[in-house]
Amino acid sequence: MRVRKKVSGTPERPRLNVFRSSKHIYAQLIDDVAGRTLVATSTLDPALRDQLAETGTGNKAAASLVGKRIAELALEKGYKKVVFDRGGYPYHGRVQALAEAAREAGLDF
Repeated sequence: MRVRKKVSGTPERPRLNVFRSSKHIYAQLIDDVAGRTLVATSTLDPALRDQLAETGTGNKAAASLVGKRIAELALEKGYKKVVFDRGGYPYHGRVQALAEAAREAGLDF
C-alpha cells in the first residue's frame, strides 16, 4: 500500500506492477486514473508455456521471459513509457531480471 501511494500510473505512462509467488511471477500494466489493467502476463501465460517447460517458472530465466513478453504486449498496444512498481519487493533476483528484460525489449522506465 505504501508503494502505491508514491508510484501512480496514468493513461500515457501506466504502472508496471510486479507480483511474485514462490512458483510464479506476474506483471501487469495498470492505469490508476481509470483503475484498469491494460496488459497482463505471467509464467502461466500459454504463449510462454513451451519456453517455460525447459526452465521452470520460479526462477530468473522465467522472470526474464515474462519481462520480454510484457514489453512486447505493451508496445503492441502503444505503451512505450511506464512507471515501475516493484510492489515492495527488493530490486534483486527475479524482480530485477523481469525489469531488465522489459527494458531490453523496448520499455522505457
